[in-house]
Amino acid sequence: MATVEWRSPASEMAVKQFEIVAEKLNLDNNVAGRLKRPDRALVVSVPTRMDDGSVRVFTGYRVQHNDVLGPFKGGIRYHPDVNLGEVSALAMWMTWKCSLVGLPLGGAKGGVSCDPGKLSRHELQGLTRRYTSRCAGSGPGNE
Repeated sequence: MATVEWRSPASEMAVKQFEIVAEKLNLDNNVAGRLKRPDRALVVSVPTRMDDGSVRVFTGYRVQHNDVLGPFKGGIRYHPDVNLGEVSALAMWMTWKCSLVGLPLGGAKGGVSCDPGKLSRHELQGLTRRYTSRCAGSGPGNE
């Protein structure tokens, strides 16, 4: 079972699905244990200048599940209820999708806790730029 910081309904479902398949495949317990958890996860604050001149701070997540097959692949989910567990599950599922179709890519996913329907195109663009900059480790300070 996942530890508390990873726990969410989505992550618990992904792990249970994996356990069922791992048992059917008679997967080595050491390999299975390794694949239940992501390689790394990042939580970032994403300060974003809004159209009215104020700055709102959003929370962003990036999870890299496994890169045995190749570099990480996965998009960004924008939703008010996004959390580390959900992004972890989505990254795990991306690993399986890439593997099942034979793509030489590992699974990853990003997420930003926000309501994109309440953001202007300009605000969403600024949020995305800041989020990707922060995940890359080169994010500037508050502007």
